[in-house]
Amino acid sequence: MSTIYPRLIAHRGYAARYPENTQLAIGAAVEAGAHYIEFDVQLSRDKVPVLFHDRDLQRMCGQSGAVHDYSLAELRGFSVSQFGEFGYRFVGNPMATLQEAVNYLAAHPAVFAFVELKRQSLEIFGIETVLDKVLPVLDTISEQAIVISYSLETLLATRERSAFPIGAVFDDWRERKQDLIHKLQPEYLFTDIDRLPRFGKLKCEQCQLAVYECTDPARAVRVHRRGVDFVETFAIAEMRDAFELTADWS
Repeated sequence: MSTIYPRLIAHRGYAARYPENTQLAIGAAVEAGAHYIEFDVQLSRDKVPVLFHDRDLQRMCGQSGAVHDYSLAELRGFSVSQFGEFGYRFVGNPMATLQEAVNYLAAHPAVFAFVELKRQSLEIFGIETVLDKVLPVLDTISEQAIVISYSLETLLATRERSAFPIGAVFDDWRERKQDLIHKLQPEYLFTDIDRLPRFGKLKCEQCQLAVYECTDPARAVRVHRRGVDFVETFAIAEMRDAFELTADWS
């Protein structure tokens, strides 16, 4: 990779143009040249892992309640259209299961996925149940998947149960000094670009640093020069075009 540009992660797929965390968004991100994607996972009421970020269904589906309130069959009846952003364009678009995303990634072995386990499902079902349902599905793409979460306890359990690389997610740069993060020795740290210190090098010992959310190419380059390895973006195609990436970028 060129040292000029950070590596880009398609945040929830190509979310600037398609409903986030859907097969449409993931496929469009890969078609746009993404080598890294990120998506969020929750469990349905019948404990099927699906791709979804929010704590409730209103913004994405126009429905009351949360993912865990409905069975997979019921969730499949909702349109994941993100109506407030896209209007009627994606009405009828179904919620994606983790298995569907894994099947797609298995056919694209050059693409790596950061799979975020959402705190809502961990709170409702417990860490062990979520891992029981998620890790076996990810085994199919064991060389492509990285498990990430705000829940450090979940990452610790993931480390004990599997060989997946892990990434700790936190909002404030100062949180990286937690004792449990030191114990985990995660391969990746994710933090909010808006909560970084204004100046100075960003050191992340023995791990790679990723920031979210950025659609400004110049800003991405600036934080990369300070030590950021990955930048999450909703606008994967626009950012890649702005970087004028070469064909051998990876």
